Amino acid sequence: MGSSKSSVFILVLHLLAGALSESLIRLNNNGYEGIVIAIDPNVPEDETLIQQIKDMVTQASPYLFEATEKRFYFKSVAILIPENWKTKPEYVKPKLETYKNADILVAEPNSPGNDGPYTEQWGNCGEKGERIYFTPDFVAGKKLPQYGPQGRAFVHEWAHLRWGVFNEYNTDQKFYLSNRRIKPVICSAGITGETARPSCQGGSCITRPCKRDKVTGLYEKGCEFIPGRDQMEKASIMFSQSIGSVVEFCTKKNHNKEAPNEQNQKCNLRSTWEVIQGSEDFKKTAPMTAEPPKPTFSLLQIGQRVVCLVLDKSGSMAAGDRLNRLNQAGKLFLLQTVEQGSWVGMVTFDRAAYVKSQLIQINSGTERDMLTRSLPTVASGGTSICSGLRSAFTVIKKKYPTDGSEIVLLTDGEDNTISTCLNDVKQSGAIIHTVALGPSAAKELEELSKMTGGLQTYASDQAQNNGLIDAFGALSSGNKAVSQRSIQLESKGLTLQSSQWMNGTVIVDSTVGKDTLFLVTWTTAPPQILLWDPSGKKQDGFVVDKQTKMAYLQIPGIAKVGTWKYSLQASSQTLTLTVTSRASSATLPPVTVTSKMDKDTGKFPHPMVVYAKIHQGDLPILRAKVTALIESVNGKTVTLELLDNGAGADATKNDGIYSRYFTTYDTNGRYSVKVWALGGVNMASQRVTPQQSGAMYIPGWIENGEVKWNPPRPEVNEDNLQGNQVYFSRAASGGSFVASEVPQAPIPDLFPPCKITDLKAKIQGDNLINLTWTAPGDDYDHGRADKYIIGISTDILDLRDKFNDSLQVNTTDLIPKEANSEEVFVFKPENIPLTNGTDLFIAIQAVDKVNLKSEISNVAQVSLFIPPETPSETPYPAITVNSTIPGIHVFKIVWKWLGELHIYQ
Repeated sequence: MGSSKSSVFILVLHLLAGALSESLIRLNNNGYEGIVIAIDPNVPEDETLIQQIKDMVTQASPYLFEATEKRFYFKSVAILIPENWKTKPEYVKPKLETYKNADILVAEPNSPGNDGPYTEQWGNCGEKGERIYFTPDFVAGKKLPQYGPQGRAFVHEWAHLRWGVFNEYNTDQKFYLSNRRIKPVICSAGITGETARPSCQGGSCITRPCKRDKVTGLYEKGCEFIPGRDQMEKASIMFSQSIGSVVEFCTKKNHNKEAPNEQNQKCNLRSTWEVIQGSEDFKKTAPMTAEPPKPTFSLLQIGQRVVCLVLDKSGSMAAGDRLNRLNQAGKLFLLQTVEQGSWVGMVTFDRAAYVKSQLIQINSGTERDMLTRSLPTVASGGTSICSGLRSAFTVIKKKYPTDGSEIVLLTDGEDNTISTCLNDVKQSGAIIHTVALGPSAAKELEELSKMTGGLQTYASDQAQNNGLIDAFGALSSGNKAVSQRSIQLESKGLTLQSSQWMNGTVIVDSTVGKDTLFLVTWTTAPPQILLWDPSGKKQDGFVVDKQTKMAYLQIPGIAKVGTWKYSLQASSQTLTLTVTSRASSATLPPVTVTSKMDKDTGKFPHPMVVYAKIHQGDLPILRAKVTALIESVNGKTVTLELLDNGAGADATKNDGIYSRYFTTYDTNGRYSVKVWALGGVNMASQRVTPQQSGAMYIPGWIENGEVKWNPPRPEVNEDNLQGNQVYFSRAASGGSFVASEVPQAPIPDLFPPCKITDLKAKIQGDNLINLTWTAPGDDYDHGRADKYIIGISTDILDLRDKFNDSLQVNTTDLIPKEANSEEVFVFKPENIPLTNGTDLFIAIQAVDKVNLKSEISNVAQVSLFIPPETPSETPYPAITVNSTIPGIHVFKIVWKWLGELHIYQ
């Protein structure tokens, strides 16, 4: 086999400079193209929804154009229509567009009435979001009083998705103190309104004045800031786009830097417009001089899954038991992973390609067995990846267009001719998933995945890590309903010595159980296999395939809920156990785990971030134990506990996204990622918090001096969600990434502590300040920092911009704890006179043992409030009026506080 020349690889990178990322969005001049809006398969068929989506985008485009100073607009959108909807002549087959890479998903909420739009943001400030979520009722305009026009809300969510900005309101803290005054958390400060508190019982509400807490100086819980309908202020869209006058983002000039909101906390007090100006989109565009055209739409309907396996059988596949392991993984894919009704073909290749099976539709076990018999059993010859790909295109074209079809390409070899078929790959419209096996697989594989939107995975020769089976197990359809997808419950391996046992348990929870498969593999001789269901009944009937060195048991019907126990005994060989299943019901969402890295490539000394999303439908699963196993090309493995604590790599606390920094590079080349998750009654969520990155739910409006309340935002009733607090286990592939510029050992310490992002401050007795935060580490969020520097100032911008010149607190007695521990520090400010109404701003910097410093933390604020000896306010009684909202009675507010008018200019 020829070696891969560096000049060829550089040529490939040049040809793929425009390679597509997971999202297909492109900015062409000033217009966004390739936006994918998908209608979830569980949404009941309703053609009007398609037109409503078009109307929303058409309404949003000019609003976006004006809000970005004539810089951006929506140019083209693809709408993905479910396979189970009626076909129409105008519906065409997708190419690279899938549910997996959709930018916006229109789906029914888990909890009826919870229709708030929101955006998943896994990263920090300035990093693109994952996906926008709308409900059919929202798109249909049924939530106008609460969220405003759909197009405006879309622009709010687009800013989250595309530019990584955050909300300028705060649902948890709606007011703050500044210079002795209570101010609402708004942006800009020019938004006018009043404060009020609804007191509701039955079908009526009494509007009450807000009372001031005598200890904190803030309003009591339940108090709301009610904006007026008639405004003059143009900013800001990230506060409330539903206000009619709001057509701009907050800028450096009008941004409210003191407001305790996510935008200030995560973006270092920068306005949303400043963050947008720093984006790549902004840097490569200029304002338009003409009005933009209206968006164009393509209607795409998902069809049957078409997939062709392209498998390497070259001579190097005989090494390290690779060919046999390929057979084991291939059988799992064919017997379990690929969905019923799919069309599957198979091609093998060495120096040439060989068609092992034309496309066959999988309707029963007969077709599955037929395909498994086509897997390669003899390894010989060279490596011609292009031959395999071209042959696969021919196989697919005999029955279907290659647009939107899938190819699973596995190889362990180098091939310096890949560049000759890149154009064929681009023209095919096929999605290529790549599996790199062993340390010498062609470096260009990842580029094939990137340019076609496929999944990239890597499996080492360490059989006990089960990497190859994990890679094939991750290849469930991106377009099928989640209830049809294969879900991996367990993936473990162990190298046993003489007569040792591999013992363990697998949890089958109430959300899964259909098509449950237990798969055991070995490297030398069949082991003893013992399996018991939750009732203690021993399970027999494993199908033993001695040639492929595997045995499997398909549980009929729905597997029993509970803990299944297994014991495997063997001598001096490696065993693996894989357990997969499907959703137990089409109506009960299964618990799912989705894992990925923040980038496809890691360049030392920049850290990577591991993410795992654990959800049941649209509800996050909290307090799970989540572990990532990261294996380098030389076989070294690193285990990371992923956290959902809102610190370090984790952007938002309790959102079901678990994260951690990876810094322990040991070599250049590929790294594979696998995630295990375990949840239970004591770990699961006790309370589901609203999504953070979404348009604000307006509690009410002031019209002609009257408060008109919207109905209270629906609370998620977990008791109505079956299986919410399930005891579950999951295993999921996180794909792979490639590391570069890693120095030879010993690897130098170039990683500073991570930024502290959750600093909070409050006043306690005798003018003491209590600080709390999550401890960073020596290397980002690992280990222990060496010391802290705490700076204080009465000027928020001076503290941010001139931190080293700020007044520093004595931290001699403050010894940092282990990373991710809670830190508490109480001190009394010195050299700053504290009087009633003093506003104090505080920030922290962590320093490691080699004097590397973290970024400055978020800025926390405290305001000294000395309670009055006697009540300082006497509200007038409320006066009642009628409401225009059915079922809700509203009362007019007529009151003022002595010495303070609660309308903010």
